[in-house]
Amino acid sequence: MLFDHCAECQLCCRIDEGFPPLEITLNKSEKQNLGRLCITSTCKHLSAQGCTLEDDKPFGCQLYPLSYNPKTQDFFFDAACPLMPVYRQQLHDPNSEASHHLSRMTAVIQQLSQDEPAYLRRNFRVDSDYFDIQPLQPAAAKKRAHT
Repeated sequence: MLFDHCAECQLCCRIDEGFPPLEITLNKSEKQNLGRLCITSTCKHLSAQGCTLEDDKPFGCQLYPLSYNPKTQDFFFDAACPLMPVYRQQLHDPNSEASHHLSRMTAVIQQLSQDEPAYLRRNFRVDSDYFDIQPLQPAAAKKRAHT
C-alpha cells in the first residue's frame, strides 16, 4: 500500500541538523489535546512503526505529503517526499489509496474552511515557508479539490 512506505521512511517526522525546528500547526481541538507540537530533531510521537498517535494525529500530519492553499483552493505536494510520483500516478485511479486520501482530506478541509479558516491559512503559510511544495496536479486532482 502507498502509505506503508511512511513507517519506513519517516522523513516527514524528522528534522535534519542545521534546519530550524518545525512547529506543527494545530487547530483548536488539537491544541487542547496535544498542547504544542514542535519537532526539533525527531517527533516525540514517532516510533519504529510510525506515528504513535495513529488516528489522533494532527490534521497537518494527516494531510502530509499534501499542503492546501485555502486562498486558491489548490493542493500542493512536498517535493522531498519520495511518494510524490506514485501518489500523482494513483490519482488517475479513483479507487486508489491516493484518491481516497485526497477525498478524505478534501472533506476535512471543507469543514475547516467553515469552522477554522484562519487555521488553514496558518497551516499553508507554515508549509510553504518550510517545505519545497509543488503543485499536485494533474487537473483531475485540482477539479476534485473544488467540489
